[in-house]
Amino acid sequence: MKITVAHSPDSDDAFMFYGLASGSVDTGGVEVDQVLADIETLNRAAFDGKYEVTAVSFHAFAHLVDRYALLPHGASMGDRYGPIVVSRKDGPSEVKDRKIAIPGTLTTAYLTLRLYEPSFEYVVVPFDQIQQAVLGRQADAGLLIHEGQLTYAEEGLKKIVDLGEWWADRTGGLPLPLGGNIIRRDLGPEMIRKVSKMLHESIAYALSHRREAVEYAQQFGRGLDKDRTDTFVGMYVNDLTLGYGDRGRQGVERLLTEAFEKGLIPKRVPVEFAA
Repeated sequence: MKITVAHSPDSDDAFMFYGLASGSVDTGGVEVDQVLADIETLNRAAFDGKYEVTAVSFHAFAHLVDRYALLPHGASMGDRYGPIVVSRKDGPSEVKDRKIAIPGTLTTAYLTLRLYEPSFEYVVVPFDQIQQAVLGRQADAGLLIHEGQLTYAEEGLKKIVDLGEWWADRTGGLPLPLGGNIIRRDLGPEMIRKVSKMLHESIAYALSHRREAVEYAQQFGRGLDKDRTDTFVGMYVNDLTLGYGDRGRQGVERLLTEAFEKGLIPKRVPVEFAA
């Protein structure tokens, strides 16, 4: 059987899939194609069931639970760090009633920003162009995901809030779940178990062969040097990626419950994992 695994063209996702990309993980006869696209593109493709396995934002998953199951590994979580809202050095120091450049309305970053402050305007900008949109005054502030979290100060921007830190402070230290890997339910239980095992082994292989996996991931780092690539990978690929554990599961449950209670997602979403 042939399946497509879709993920972001980012160093952390590339690191996760190094075991597969390097041919080091036994696929059990399953042919695996990898497709790379930005997270908002993947979010929207999942509504059409385009890929058998895909990375999505947890915000998007809240709308996809009938078609896709959540894999028990592959999550990107911010543990006292996460998406950062930034402005120009002479820009505002708060979000309320400001125009914010966001990377997409289905991203968890946007959902979390709505929980933090519901009153703001937004403009959707490709995630890797948000800094320039702020510096060029197309927006008062920007919501940064991916590598911009490490480089914004050098680009002349200041932090308004780190949403991962804000989330941890108000939840007693829970991680902020940003994205996860999901699998189409119509593959059936046996294939889901097989693919799940394969993807788990890919993450475990990368973590146990970190040096070469970081070298591979660096080509997806959009200008990060090796040390910063390693730092960024470590932020989002760790023990919580191998398995959610109690803290990870509680973080997902808390996020989706609050989002439902605030009317930001259409229904309550049970946090249940594929085999």
